[in-house]
Amino acid sequence: MHSLIAATEAAFAPQGLLSHAEAQFRPRAGQTAMAVAVAQAIQARDTLVVEAGTGVGKTYAYLVPALLSGQRMLVSTATRALQDQLFARDLPRLVSALGLPLRMARLKGRSAYLCLERLDRARQGRSAPQDPQVLRSVAEIERWARSTRTGDLAELPALDERSPVVPLVTSTRSNCLGVPCAHWQDCHVNVARRDALAADVVVINHHLMFADLDVRDSGMAQLLPSVGIVVVDEAHQLNDTGVQFAGRSISAQQLAGYARDVLRAGQELARGMADWLVLSAQMQQALSELRLMAGQPPAGGRLAWQGVTPQGLDAQRWRTALVGLGRSLRALLQPLAQLQLGAPELQRLFERGSELLDGLSSFAGPAQEDTVRWLELGARQMRMLESPLTIAQIMRTRLLAPAQPQDPQAHGPGQAQLCGGTAWIFTSATLGDDERLSWFTEPCGLRDARVLRVDSPFDYAQQAALYIPSPFPQAGSAGHSAAVARLALDAALRIGGRTLVLTTTLRALHAIGDALQQSLGLFGELDVLVQGQAPKLALIERFVAAGESGAGGATRGCILVASATFWEGVDLPGDALQLVVIDKLPFPPPDDPLVEARSRSLEAVGRQAFADYMLPEAAMALKQGAGRLIRRETDRGVLVVCDTRLATMGYGRRLRAALPPMRSIGSEAEFAQALQALAQPAPVPVTTVSTTTSACW
Repeated sequence: MHSLIAATEAAFAPQGLLSHAEAQFRPRAGQTAMAVAVAQAIQARDTLVVEAGTGVGKTYAYLVPALLSGQRMLVSTATRALQDQLFARDLPRLVSALGLPLRMARLKGRSAYLCLERLDRARQGRSAPQDPQVLRSVAEIERWARSTRTGDLAELPALDERSPVVPLVTSTRSNCLGVPCAHWQDCHVNVARRDALAADVVVINHHLMFADLDVRDSGMAQLLPSVGIVVVDEAHQLNDTGVQFAGRSISAQQLAGYARDVLRAGQELARGMADWLVLSAQMQQALSELRLMAGQPPAGGRLAWQGVTPQGLDAQRWRTALVGLGRSLRALLQPLAQLQLGAPELQRLFERGSELLDGLSSFAGPAQEDTVRWLELGARQMRMLESPLTIAQIMRTRLLAPAQPQDPQAHGPGQAQLCGGTAWIFTSATLGDDERLSWFTEPCGLRDARVLRVDSPFDYAQQAALYIPSPFPQAGSAGHSAAVARLALDAALRIGGRTLVLTTTLRALHAIGDALQQSLGLFGELDVLVQGQAPKLALIERFVAAGESGAGGATRGCILVASATFWEGVDLPGDALQLVVIDKLPFPPPDDPLVEARSRSLEAVGRQAFADYMLPEAAMALKQGAGRLIRRETDRGVLVVCDTRLATMGYGRRLRAALPPMRSIGSEAEFAQALQALAQPAPVPVTTVSTTTSACW
């Protein structure tokens, strides 16, 4: 195995395999150091955590040694976009360059694949509403279904993932008919799983990795225990994703959908065997009474739930409504219990209803130890949730535990099973602001893992600048969002758009977006794009097109105002983006039930919630947002943080240290000069044999 380290170093050498495979490849010390560390972890079957700054090239740094090792590998990403990029672009390039005859597979969750059984139902009008637009979409999917091999809905770019048609033609674990289904052998989900189990390299996502825990426990698959190397890319999202899947949730939408499904199936398959209409209506009424009892949605949409009753609700009325819902669900289950053996669909409905009843019973009692429970309320929606505070226990006992020996015949040539353990590699550009990367390693149960930090090769002092406007309205004050909008508008007009405004709340998103659109009107010099007014991909494509068109192009410049998912995973390189404006420091909301519970947990053992939780959370979110600005060695830009606390408060030093080492802009006049420089064409970079190429401006 010592040869793996040597082979890895040779691959990244100036005249190595990568230099022949990639015309633009340049050796980078940080990338090579990471690749060697990965090779060492594979050799020792160890756990490695790597924070690799933007531009390091971490994808190749973990793929090359893993592929060269000859071990079976599983790669998990946070998003389907990166999953598709790895499978369709990065892996094929490397496999070809390294000359390895490897089988590759991509596996997604159920909601990504067409369900042939549910398509039949929708086509026959048994599940689809008689809406012309929905019926047209179903017809388009049916035409595509005749030719697709994978059934992956991503092959239909015109189909928005938020479309109401998607749940009509995809399955969930609860409504899948299982083996009795007429399409079981041809099921796209099953075919994808079979391909994954036979492949040398499998690319999944974090959601699937945690969801697959239940699948493995039921004996359907042995994906994780059968691999020698697991790489978790975009690992900064691992804890949040795992917490979602490790907990329990029941929504009004689930319960209402179940009542409708039983009504339809009962009238279709067991007409006259029960009064399905009355039973379904009783459950719908009980659900409405529980939602009415919960009252109006609070600010933030969440109610803490420390005891047996959500905060602020009448305990007796809540329990009466919850018990009434449970009784109506039990009444619906009674005839299904007698009829379930007569039809697979009725049997699955009985099992699905039993799981819902167990969930309601759980929420009727106190929460489990070391968990947090809350109630989410919307204008028409309600969801009960309970989750662990971290995934540390799950990671230690269910994921990182040594794999059981598998049948060696189940592996292909050169895939000897690592009975002594699996090598785990966790990597991201943002994992912590201390040497041990505690923000990531503690909640993920990885305190004993080997840690490596690799700095970005970008010359941030030359390529980027940080501006904290002062004086400026206090963050959270009445005039703050309006002031952010004015600053963003003035700056964007100077550089022809190319501006991304990141907000910490949806309220600020709407306030700033509305202010900008009103200021520019229909015939302004720039277009204002606001998250939620169009699909995310459409917004990004429009923004990039505006940035690439240049000052004399036909496409007008843009300001994009966004929140939430735009803080990370959005790649806007080149001149498309030159100004990032962050409205305020992204501290987690203190009244969020999960934040409250984690804070109480730390304080119970003598730690400080602000220093040990709130501040690291803000640092990582700020680092993610700032990471949108510089994506290449030739990019230029300015980061504006419209929160004077970053400069005036003592903790501001720690937050600034988490940011890339940009030069500081100290005055409004310097800010104007920096914008003027950005408005000029970028200087032609001087290519050298060094690891990076910087652009001076």
